[in-house]
Amino acid sequence: MNVVTKTITMSDGRTITIETGKLAKQADGSVMVRMGNTMLLATVCSAKDAVPGTDFMPLSVDYKEKFASNGRFPGGFTRREGRLDDYEILISRLVDRALRPLFPSDYHAETVVNVTMYSADGIDMPDALAGLAASAALSVSDVPFEGPISEVRVARIDGQFVVDPTFEQLEKADMDIMVAATLDNIMMVEGEMNEVGEDDLLEALKVAHEAIKIHCQAQLELMQEVGKAKRVYCHEENDDELKEKVRKECYDKAYQMAASSCADKHKREEGFKAIVEEFKAQFSEEELETKGALIDKYYHDVEKDAMRRCVLDEGKRLDGRKLNEIRPIWCEAGYLPGPHGSAIFTRGETQSLSTVTLGTKQDEKIVDEALIQGHDRFLLHYNFPPFSTGEARTVRGVGRREVGHGHLAWRALKRMIPEGYPYVVRVVSDILESNGSSSMATVCAGCLALMDAGVPIKKPVAGVAMGLISENKGTNYAVLSDILGDEDHLGDMDFKVTGTKDGITATQMDIKVDGLSYEILAKALAQAKEGRLHILGKITDTLAEPRADLKPHAPRIEVMDIPKEFIGAVIGPGGKIIQGIQAETGATISIEEVDDCGRVEIAATNKEALDGAKAKIKAIVAIPEVGEVYPSTVKSIMPYGAFVEFMPGKEGLLHISEIEWKRFESMEDTGLKEGDTIDVKLLDIDQKTGKFKLSHKVLIPKPEKKG
Repeated sequence: MNVVTKTITMSDGRTITIETGKLAKQADGSVMVRMGNTMLLATVCSAKDAVPGTDFMPLSVDYKEKFASNGRFPGGFTRREGRLDDYEILISRLVDRALRPLFPSDYHAETVVNVTMYSADGIDMPDALAGLAASAALSVSDVPFEGPISEVRVARIDGQFVVDPTFEQLEKADMDIMVAATLDNIMMVEGEMNEVGEDDLLEALKVAHEAIKIHCQAQLELMQEVGKAKRVYCHEENDDELKEKVRKECYDKAYQMAASSCADKHKREEGFKAIVEEFKAQFSEEELETKGALIDKYYHDVEKDAMRRCVLDEGKRLDGRKLNEIRPIWCEAGYLPGPHGSAIFTRGETQSLSTVTLGTKQDEKIVDEALIQGHDRFLLHYNFPPFSTGEARTVRGVGRREVGHGHLAWRALKRMIPEGYPYVVRVVSDILESNGSSSMATVCAGCLALMDAGVPIKKPVAGVAMGLISENKGTNYAVLSDILGDEDHLGDMDFKVTGTKDGITATQMDIKVDGLSYEILAKALAQAKEGRLHILGKITDTLAEPRADLKPHAPRIEVMDIPKEFIGAVIGPGGKIIQGIQAETGATISIEEVDDCGRVEIAATNKEALDGAKAKIKAIVAIPEVGEVYPSTVKSIMPYGAFVEFMPGKEGLLHISEIEWKRFESMEDTGLKEGDTIDVKLLDIDQKTGKFKLSHKVLIPKPEKKG
């Protein structure tokens, strides 16, 4: 075996090793990346030829965590790993977005990158190593790749930036971002933060890039030592004469269309399409069979160039807006009567209808991953039905894009839910129209729906998507606020920023061009803040603050703490007591041990049920007091007396001699039977046995002695 290893020493003394030549040698490229006891195997396989007619990069990236890596069994009936869960999809997307721009534009062979965690100890976070592993596998392969890249996580802890923090360290962070970059340029950013300033985010990016440069240099040395040449390929056939003809006959028309300030997406699309259809009319059907795809490809480049030149040369956007102008916004809160909260947010041709559902502890999401177990009390789901863009297509489940967009909105809003809020909260955003950032519309609509539901969020949150048109390595550029779908597709950057009036809560950025300077990023962040504050104004004009009360049909929840030793008494044998309270009152009750107490959550749809359940629980946990009189219920009759329940869950013996002042020969003579009620006085509690001494006769006058 020709095993090659490179070691990266981090600033805190930890090391990362990259090893190739030992495992998965039939893949085009494979590496094992290790930090501590966390080990990730990355492989890449790329087809030798492209499928005829393919004009894009068919790249698939899968990140998978094996439960055995941490000595655990998978959940579920089959006890084996299945399809990627949401967390794995999110990490796969992070790696995909960093790699995809770095394949040659004319490379169209199907390429699959797999990153698998085979070992972990729960100390170091494996997701931060996935990008490095994938890039290293591509670097040592013969697959054309214009990297290397790497990814690192940067967290701010007690005011200090930490690269690739441990799980324990991350819990204390007020900023958590993942950054991907090449040796020269930042490619991708995604993360969340607790209302940080724009300058703080820029500083974090600089810290990340310095660490990434070291990773990239190690990969370059690894490539040189492995010495594998990149493959020769030919996936495109071009016709330079046709390309020039398309440009000559279509460019001016495309430029005029781009400069026409047409705000209607579909009319604009029809206008651009008419240009190429008019050009195609000069060819026969036979000629179009061979040249049609090339014409479409060349015209796409013409359209892209026309739009970009229009922005750079004249400051004109496709819909006629200024560079920093936000499209018209209208909002409505409480549109739907059934949900616990709802809102519509419409910005231009992008619209989100969001709902909020409030639930109890039983509605928590169970998190059961290889390294992370727990519960989520705030959920956000994003749906993008085909009709939102006018497509005649059926819905086929949730795609990776929907998982990613929903996660970004979740990150934007989650820190605004107060600590200890008793409800489980679910936000659902359905995108009804789309032309521009629907994830940012989700943040805005979700914020309004939360306030409509009466959730006491700390501050309103809004989001805006920024774009970039640049040339000559950023020496000439224009930053665009609230980008259209076409501006995202034809531009150089998609930079989403969410936050409150006081700072950023989440961000996501994808770069498609070399040479993006920190000066451009600073301008984009400043312009994003301006747009965010404008949108926040529209939100608060619609609903200034959370509603004072929940909707009438929303569940009412109260949380009470009881002494830990009473948890069993409230639950009862086999759950008999708690189930009885729920059946009698209609409330839903859950109880768990928290610190040194039992935390009881009571939920009901009306105050009467809530108060009834609360009273019964208080009675159970109340401590009996000697000398107090209690109404009791006869539970059973014995020859020597009656067992009575004088407090919920507390029974004592009312001896035959303590029923009345006169002497009874048998219990039949007393007239007591099961189910009867009788007042008793607690005379004493045996401290050794815990038994209660009860009496009824002391509550009635003692007969005077005769004679």
